[in-house]
Amino acid sequence: MIQAILLFLFAGLAEIGGGYLIWLWLREGKPFHWGIGGGLALALYGVIATFQTFPSFGRVYAAYGGVFIILSVLWGWGIDKKAPDLYDWVGAAICIIGVSIMLFAPRH
Repeated sequence: MIQAILLFLFAGLAEIGGGYLIWLWLREGKPFHWGIGGGLALALYGVIATFQTFPSFGRVYAAYGGVFIILSVLWGWGIDKKAPDLYDWVGAAICIIGVSIMLFAPRH
């Protein structure tokens, strides 16, 4: 389970970080190489996610979506300095509950 969580975290950081670098390049005039770095990070995200041991692509990516939401809220707080409000935290909690149900519920 620790490996799955770490892979979700690394994939999330690669996706959010890559998207952020492209955002900075296109929206805030940062140098072109920031966009290239962002594209490489996004490609790395796609590779990292394939190391998950869950058998279903759809389930992994759906669960990852919930993790992405949580990481995005934390990224906004830590990097963009936009403090999450109560509704951000409630939404993030609902997402982590949903991810937990999807990945760890007993199946027959």
